[in-house]
Amino acid sequence: MDLIQKLLNITLIPSTFFALLLLVPPFYVLKFLSSLFKSCLNHESVAGKVALITGASSGIGEELAYEYARRGARLALVARREDRLRSVLDKALQLGSPDAMIIPADVSNIEDSQRFVAQTVNHFGQFPHLRKSRGKIVVISSAAAWCLPPRMSFYNASKAATISFFETLRAEFGPDIGITIVTPGFTKTEMTSDQLLEQMGVKTLPFAVPLESAERCAKAIVKSTCRGDMYLIEPSWTRTLMWLKWFLAAPVDWCFRFLLGKHRVIH
Repeated sequence: MDLIQKLLNITLIPSTFFALLLLVPPFYVLKFLSSLFKSCLNHESVAGKVALITGASSGIGEELAYEYARRGARLALVARREDRLRSVLDKALQLGSPDAMIIPADVSNIEDSQRFVAQTVNHFGQFPHLRKSRGKIVVISSAAAWCLPPRMSFYNASKAATISFFETLRAEFGPDIGITIVTPGFTKTEMTSDQLLEQMGVKTLPFAVPLESAERCAKAIVKSTCRGDMYLIEPSWTRTLMWLKWFLAAPVDWCFRFLLGKHRVIH
C-alpha cells in the first residue's frame, strides 16, 4: 500500500495540475456566460411564498425581511428580541408583505427550533414540505470561514463548519431542495460594532475596511437565491482575499501576525 501511495504522489499531483490548467479556464467561461444568461431571464417570483428568516431582528436578517416583503412574500420572523421583531414586522407589512408573523425564539435551543417550525406550519400550512415544493434554504456563513482573521477562532470555525454541513446536505438532498450558501464579507451590522469588537479583544479593526450596507447585501442574497445560485460571495471583491489565502498562505499568515502584533488588543 505504501508503494501505491508513493506512486500516486508522483503521478497524480502533476497530472491533476495539468488537467486543471486545461479544464478550469473553459469552465469559468461557461459559468460566466451562464450567469449572463440567467441575468437576462425573469427571476423566480417569491410573491405569496413563505420565507422563514432567523436572526430577523437586526442586520442582514432584518434587511432580508424587508427585501422579501417588497417582493410580496409571506414572512415568519424569528429572533430572541421580541421588541425588535415587532418593529421589523410593522415595517415589513408596510413594505408589502401580505402576511407576516413573529416568533421569539433562540435557534440554539432545539425545542425553540422545533416550535418555530411548527408555528410556521400551523400559520401558513405549507412551509416544511420543501422537497415537494422544491423549496430553498439560504445559509448565511461568513468570509471568515476561509479568510480566518485572528482572535476570532471560534467564530471562524463555526462558519467553516456551517459551509461543510450544508454542502453535505446539498449532496444528500440532490436537486429537489436548492441550497444557496452565502459568505458575506465586511458588512455594517451589530457584528462589526466597536462594542462587539471589544468583546472579542480588539479595540478597532486593525486596518481601514470598507463596510457594505446590510440592505445592499440582502438585495444581493435574494437575487442570488432566486437565480438558484449555489454560492454567493458578497461583496464580490472579497473573493480576492480567498485567492490570496489559497495561493499565498504564508504571506497572508505573516500579515495577520504583523497586524495583530502592531495592533493594541485587550488581554
